[in-house]
Amino acid sequence: MNTDNVVIYTANWCAYCHAAMEYLDKLGIKYAAKDVESDPKIAQEAMDKSGQTGIPVLDIGGDLIIGFDRPKIDAALKAHDLTV
Repeated sequence: MNTDNVVIYTANWCAYCHAAMEYLDKLGIKYAAKDVESDPKIAQEAMDKSGQTGIPVLDIGGDLIIGFDRPKIDAALKAHDLTV
């Protein structure tokens, strides 16, 4: 699976970000992690997509999920045939 389908905007200090990445890892989902603190352009990209500054922001096939919301993550993965 291509990591272009799943992107997570994250920061090292964010516990919910780590929980979301661990959940995707557990499911065997490949993703691109983008650290909002490492590059202001990445932070702006996350804010442009979500309309807010909170993280994590998950972009699953174009569906945005704000925060670590397992039911929404599962639904988006299923909707885009990304479940393993």
